Amino acid sequence: MTTAAPEAPLDVLRRVFGYEEFRGQQSSIIDRVVGGGDALVLMPTGGGKSLCYQIPALVRRGTGVVVSPLIALMQDQVDALSAVGVRAAFLNSTQDPDERRLVEQELQAGEIDILYLAPERLKLESTLSLLDRVDVSVFAIDEAHCVSQWGHDFRPDYLALSVLHERWPAVPRIALTATATEATRHEIAQRLELGDAEWFVSSFDRPNIQYRIESKAQPLQQLLRLVRTEHPGDAGIVYCLSRKSVEKTADALVAEGIPALPYHAGLDAGIRRRNQARFLREEGIVMVATIAFGMGIDKPDVRFVAHLDLPKSVEGYYQETGRAGRDGLPSTAWLAYGLQDVVQQRRMIDESEGDLAHRRRLSSHLDAMLALCETVECRRVQLLGYFGQPSIACGNCDTCLAPPEAWDGTVPAQKLLSTIVRLDRERNQRFGAGHLIDILLGRDNDRIRQNRHDELKTYGIGEELSEQEWRGVVRQLLAQGILAVQGEYGVLGITQEAPAVLAGEREVRLRREPERVVKRAKSKAAAELPSEALPLFERLREWRAGVARELGVPAYIVFGDATLRGISLVTPASIEELGGISGIGEKKLEQYGADVLAVVAAHAAAGMPE
Repeated sequence: MTTAAPEAPLDVLRRVFGYEEFRGQQSSIIDRVVGGGDALVLMPTGGGKSLCYQIPALVRRGTGVVVSPLIALMQDQVDALSAVGVRAAFLNSTQDPDERRLVEQELQAGEIDILYLAPERLKLESTLSLLDRVDVSVFAIDEAHCVSQWGHDFRPDYLALSVLHERWPAVPRIALTATATEATRHEIAQRLELGDAEWFVSSFDRPNIQYRIESKAQPLQQLLRLVRTEHPGDAGIVYCLSRKSVEKTADALVAEGIPALPYHAGLDAGIRRRNQARFLREEGIVMVATIAFGMGIDKPDVRFVAHLDLPKSVEGYYQETGRAGRDGLPSTAWLAYGLQDVVQQRRMIDESEGDLAHRRRLSSHLDAMLALCETVECRRVQLLGYFGQPSIACGNCDTCLAPPEAWDGTVPAQKLLSTIVRLDRERNQRFGAGHLIDILLGRDNDRIRQNRHDELKTYGIGEELSEQEWRGVVRQLLAQGILAVQGEYGVLGITQEAPAVLAGEREVRLRREPERVVKRAKSKAAAELPSEALPLFERLREWRAGVARELGVPAYIVFGDATLRGISLVTPASIEELGGISGIGEKKLEQYGADVLAVVAAHAAAGMPE
């Protein structure tokens, strides 16, 4: 008896997923794994990482095992694969014993193509013994940066995944992540014993995302302006640093008529699950969250990601903003950043657990994030440069669209530093930014009078700048390491860099905020459709919403917006024409083809003259 030759990866791509060609490095990665080799894959969110392990799992004999930390999302990942005809399942703590037993039976019978496991399950001997009885085709380690102990998403259970290589040395492994510096890549390879793995590092660029960072004034009003003027009715994620600010912001958005939900680790697990399910399944929901939310969120039509507080690292910022525009359509990454953010982050580092080396590492992460915020150059060039990728000005970030002015801030810096030095040396006093600015602006208030600070030589010598401009000076001097936050009350002191500035031996270049970016990212999935295609697109979206409700799955599992756009442009009249549209494989063509053609035909008939 002869065994049938395995199907070619490109044929699987076309038949199952409905795409004509591989993108970027996908083909090379898949060939490597299908051939039995290990791979370490760095590819941006939305770049098509999942296909890099799904197709080898379908081409090679046996079951592909995917290690993922995202228990709450496994059901949606399985639903998405089932929708294209792939036999997928998961084993995790949300299942009762009968459900787990059924999956285990199907697994041993060879009836599952792809199995999702949480990393903690691989610490159980029962799971390891189960996999010993299974023909495993490939091990995929998703979100592989979680193995980095100094990373922003460290998961201790990932440290035990070297067992895959030790116990099943002949099974190829593919580790995947959207974000990792050179040092993190080496750490992943070392901890997962991927010494022989081939590295595939794709471009980190997400050209469809417009990066914008603006000075924080009234953050809630700034956020409302973003949502109302650029993204009305769009799905989005708003990140806040604390649980309290998450709930406050979500309540404020709801009060303004914007459908928003909170998500943080302090909420009841059932509420978190319900809120996440609503965000994935309903259109136009804004999720307000701490960084506890988002890793692996596979919702392709998130049109904006907003940060109301400064992220702790460029890696975290890149990972979080990467949740916007996974479908490749125009999206916005927006951050409001202010002086208090810098003070708060510096204080958190000083108070953090860990040794001096750990605090220095945290400081270097923050310094890189501040450099991104304060740059007068292209944001994208700065962002990609952090990951070691050279690039040219993008023309689609705020500093490209409205270039900020760099100015000589040496004299204002000297005035501020002199005030701090005089207070410390003459009166043994230290204050935060607000009071220092009051002194420079010559304000008359109780604190000034009680401390007789109107007698200081620097009192009132800073009236050439506004309070907001002075706050920008303080913020940038902190970012440049000329000022430092000291003590639990956030008072400011000078660093060893300051004397050179005071002596006029060092120039201080500062960034002046532009008014506002004029050119905006186009919002909505339909933004670039010709006007004649818009009515059909909206009709297809209504049809899709009804099907998704009936099946109890997110709308994008039925069809993504990009596929609906394709249908709206082609207006297919036959199954053959419909099958040629990107994103429609055999299973979806069989399941939805007749209904889609009926929607297109009804739309055409409605537009015909009597």
